[in-house]
Amino acid sequence: MELWIPLTIAAAFFQNIRSALQKNLKGRLSTLGAAYVRFIYALPVAFVYLVGVYFYSGQLIPNLSPPFLLYSLLGGLFQIAFTVFLLWLFSFHNFAVGTTFSKLETVMVAIFGLILLGDELTSIVVFAIAMSTVGLIVLSAAQSMLTLRGLLSGLWQKTTLIGLFCATFLGASVVFFRAASLSLELDDYLLSASFTLFVVLILQTLIMGVGMWTRDRDNLAKVFIHWRPAVAVGVSGGLTSIGWFTAFTLQNATYVRALGQIELLFTFMATVFFFREKIIAGELLGIALITASIVLILLG
Repeated sequence: MELWIPLTIAAAFFQNIRSALQKNLKGRLSTLGAAYVRFIYALPVAFVYLVGVYFYSGQLIPNLSPPFLLYSLLGGLFQIAFTVFLLWLFSFHNFAVGTTFSKLETVMVAIFGLILLGDELTSIVVFAIAMSTVGLIVLSAAQSMLTLRGLLSGLWQKTTLIGLFCATFLGASVVFFRAASLSLELDDYLLSASFTLFVVLILQTLIMGVGMWTRDRDNLAKVFIHWRPAVAVGVSGGLTSIGWFTAFTLQNATYVRALGQIELLFTFMATVFFFREKIIAGELLGIALITASIVLILLG
């Protein structure tokens, strides 16, 4: 099994944990504050990991070249923009259609990967991505109790455009992260990934920190007051990012994000076996399509 596969599965697993821990912060922090925690408290984890990789590899820390800094900055900004637009989307009462279209992230990764990096896909993976996208839309629509008629009638809503922006920003961020890591041109993929992650988190922590200082200073203080639960989010978030960034360095980002949809299978299993929640037919169909697409990607 190629290394990027277990790394992606591990990243998806820890992302589930991070998301669950972030939800517990909602009552203590604003949504923006809970989002900021994933950056600032993951930074020490990324630093410790980078130091460990540095001593293990025995290589020198790479130089901050202009292309690397540009890709890192753009990736960080696009990820922050995704977070802001997603929060904006949830502020609308009729956000179901927009949320459904925000699931087109893997398609956007494929487009940006082809344009920026020349990453090509095999026909079987293209088919798997199409299947996964349909599965994501079906699953999201079922969870939102959204009918096909409602989905089509909502195409012209403002929330649909915001949802597409979410998918675009997230897709672009992934490709820029991969571009930043590859631009270092290091033989050691662990050092490339860990160094890229550390620099990106520094930029995101500074940018979002300044934004919160100017617009939401009270919640910025609460980020540090509630440090105990925030540390758990940071550790799980740091492990998540280590998995994603290393996988992006090793493999076409489209393959990684497509396989990363296995996160939804983890969520589905938790819903069925731990929370004993009722599953409707639309959700089962969506999960079946996503599962089939993951199998095709692994076979392809």
